[in-house]
Amino acid sequence: MQVTEPAAGPSKDEMLRRARFSLLACFLIQGASFALLVTRIPAIQRRYDMGDGTLTAVLSVVPIVAGVGSVIAGALARRFGSRMVLRVSQPIVCAVLIGVGAGDRLWQLAIVLFVFGLSLGAVDATMNMQGVAIQARAGRSIMLGFHASYSLGGLAGAGAAGLCAWGDVPLVWMYAGAVVVTVPALLVVGPGYLGTDTATSVADPDRSARRLPWRPLIPLCLVMTFAYIGDSTVANWSAVYLEKVLDSSEAFAVVPYIAYMITTLIGRSVGDLGVRRWGMVNVVRGGAVVAAAGFAVVLAAPHAAVGLLGFVILGVGLCVLVPQTFAAGGRQSPQDADEAVARLNIFNYVGFLVGTPLVGGIADLASFRVAMLVPLFLVLAVVPLARAFAPHGEPAHDR
Repeated sequence: MQVTEPAAGPSKDEMLRRARFSLLACFLIQGASFALLVTRIPAIQRRYDMGDGTLTAVLSVVPIVAGVGSVIAGALARRFGSRMVLRVSQPIVCAVLIGVGAGDRLWQLAIVLFVFGLSLGAVDATMNMQGVAIQARAGRSIMLGFHASYSLGGLAGAGAAGLCAWGDVPLVWMYAGAVVVTVPALLVVGPGYLGTDTATSVADPDRSARRLPWRPLIPLCLVMTFAYIGDSTVANWSAVYLEKVLDSSEAFAVVPYIAYMITTLIGRSVGDLGVRRWGMVNVVRGGAVVAAAGFAVVLAAPHAAVGLLGFVILGVGLCVLVPQTFAAGGRQSPQDADEAVARLNIFNYVGFLVGTPLVGGIADLASFRVAMLVPLFLVLAVVPLARAFAPHGEPAHDR
């Protein structure tokens, strides 16, 4: 992504600080908005009177459509810039959630989730385009900090949704309250995003004809997929694993995912310091090894307390992989960073779609302990793939 150069040094620093603050707010709001949807799925299921099979089919639409939204966002960002696409699409993500609580027919929910999915894919892609551009301008690793803000938003959104469920607040009022807070905030911070330098586009007449090759991105696409398979395993199966395999209580079974989210937040909050000190490749390899160790602890756990420890370790390891994959895509193709990010973003939805049925299917055929071997081996496969995080064999240090 090409961004507008300011006139002088102080204004450049001010522009960068404003862009960074604006994007931190963007990630925070996106994390909260997504959490407000997924944490109220049981209430949504009851409102629309859906069986488990119907619910699974309806929810599967979101990542599929989000992948389409990511592709569209890549094309639109190439023409209009990621700032414009992000400023339009993110308020839609927030506002359309009102429709989830306002409707009561399945077709209404399907339309709402279709619009939500398209906008979600566009926002996920363009906010990471912005993050890659800001990091490139800053000249040091800051990408993990943006994703830490997303994790913080997720925790805040889950907490707010839990309070609303406890207080029996109707879905439509919960989502309306969220819109009242989030949409005005986005209108305030949106102008601070980095803008496209149209002069650069004009000066590069071959830009529209140039096509980004897939081959250099394939290792990063695999890392993105494997990371999200690991993440979806924790999100969807950690509570079931503790109850069915480790004989925990229903109340304790929800603790591992909360602990995983907290350690993910902590790891991302300090992770940029690790990248600056040891380099991108070493941090990715280390994260993969730690994540595999976490799955190994979960797999071998004799009781629920040890299982909880495994999920805590998992959060520390997995948290670095996705942000660094986006950053590496931007480094590999600096002239086509937006398109690289849009392509990589598709594979976060691939991992989400594949991970849950893959682990669940193996658990049905064999056991949950055997099923946990799958994400364990996949995150270990990131170790040899990590050399793709240093383009052209260069050291991946961002200092």
